[in-house]
Amino acid sequence: MNQNIIKLFLRLSISIGFISAVADRLGFWQQNVSAWGNWQSFLDYTQLINPLVPKSLIPFLGMTATVAEIVFALGLIIGYKTELFAKLSGYLLLIFALAMSFSTGVKGVLDYSVLSASTAAFALSLMKEKYFEIDTILSKK
Repeated sequence: MNQNIIKLFLRLSISIGFISAVADRLGFWQQNVSAWGNWQSFLDYTQLINPLVPKSLIPFLGMTATVAEIVFALGLIIGYKTELFAKLSGYLLLIFALAMSFSTGVKGVLDYSVLSASTAAFALSLMKEKYFEIDTILSKK
């Protein structure tokens, strides 16, 4: 398969994963397919996987993660600073995987392929050739 198509697929799959997670915590997915289903359940899970973080900081942590996922997803979808947003996505997913591993065990990390997604994001950050990216349009002006 052409490397350009693989790069586009990585950009879209990582960003759609982020958007789906954000949609879940905001209640846009039906309850029978949701992991959280609402913001409070998401914050409860955030507290579960970050037991050392004071409860008063959990809303800030949850909002920060949510905003990061939205910004990273948009950057990847349009192909703006792809290498940067892919690397940041890889780190965000790795932090999530580590928090899950240390708090609830490694099974959830493996079942939800968080390490695979992190690795995919890091791999994407190494792909330098531009393909369907807004960076190429902006650099021609």
